Amino acid sequence: MDAESSPPSPAKHPSLPLFIFLGGIILLLLLIFILISRKVIKRTKQRPVTRDIVSGSLRTISYFNFETLKKATKNFDQLNVLGRGGFGPVYLGKLADGRLVAVKKLAFEKSQQGESEFLSEVRMITSIQHKNLVRLLGCCSDGAQRLLVYEYMKNRSLDLIVYGKKDILLNWGTRFQIILGIARGLQYLHEDSHIRIIHRDIKASNILLDDRFQPRIGDFGLARFFPEDQAYLSTAFAGTLGYTAPEYAIRGELSEKADIYSFGVLVLEIISCRRNTDLTLPSEMQYLPEYAWKLCERSMLTDLIDSRIQRDGFVEKDVLHAVRVAFLCLQPEANQRPPMSEIVAILTCKVELETMPSKPAFLDRKKRNDEKISFDSILEPFPSPIRSDSPSFPRHLK
Repeated sequence: MDAESSPPSPAKHPSLPLFIFLGGIILLLLLIFILISRKVIKRTKQRPVTRDIVSGSLRTISYFNFETLKKATKNFDQLNVLGRGGFGPVYLGKLADGRLVAVKKLAFEKSQQGESEFLSEVRMITSIQHKNLVRLLGCCSDGAQRLLVYEYMKNRSLDLIVYGKKDILLNWGTRFQIILGIARGLQYLHEDSHIRIIHRDIKASNILLDDRFQPRIGDFGLARFFPEDQAYLSTAFAGTLGYTAPEYAIRGELSEKADIYSFGVLVLEIISCRRNTDLTLPSEMQYLPEYAWKLCERSMLTDLIDSRIQRDGFVEKDVLHAVRVAFLCLQPEANQRPPMSEIVAILTCKVELETMPSKPAFLDRKKRNDEKISFDSILEPFPSPIRSDSPSFPRHLK
């Protein structure tokens, strides 16, 4: 065989350098892919497991696995308890990315929800968005575990300040900001949301404050989604005594006017910086709405105002205007209480107050031994509204 017909030497094969080059590129890409995959796996382990449970035009929230929230709250350490709602405790948590969150652990025996019902309710809560409502970040449904993850509010709940558990003095401007923000949040729930919602548990501990003391309504565990074609629902009582409207507590008639009554009590608490019921005080001072009205009848309503803001400087007529609005919210008959949109307008002086308030409804406390007693007590008689030109109408409200 001559040299010309012999096969070419492998060393001299013209495609060999190209194969080596391509093989090197492929090997390099494979190494890069492996490195990136390891980083992604590592980050996935550090981050909460999430999936989109809200679609369409609504905001997406995260689905957290239970172990992530357990780690974030240090195994639900009692030292991390921020508060306790009607359906379970709320814990401070810190996620792997450094975010602080509030984790509400629902008591399963009280919630009695399967995963589909729980996620359906979460979707509903997520669909309502307003600057004066606490923002839901995510949830967890793992076996019997039901947890809600909310944004963390730096100044925590209003009751810590109003009841003196936290050494913070709020001036009148900040207190009015809180009152107005709560009113606007309730207006959204009752009138402006795509679904009509009654909170059912408006009270100081369910009002959270951000770093600028802007209020956010929280704890929707008792909220009811209300049919548009019904004036009220007949339902068993649920809520907190002292804030509860008489028609709801006694007859089980629930409407948005129950929230409005609770708002009226809360306004008096914010102004006076005391609990709505305090049985350690003298008899006539024990129930705040009753005491406030008695001061009003004696033209001594300024005695209701927290003495610390009196020293701090405030415009007396502005505070008394807010008290007047509170009395409107506490009217004995539900149809006498204005809707929240009107209350907001009155608070901001966009609408003049036309209907003068009558004596608020409050319970006969003769048989009451503590706040937890059931509503078997008799309401004081519902008086007819007092005319503003009547001698008996307090001059402070004229």
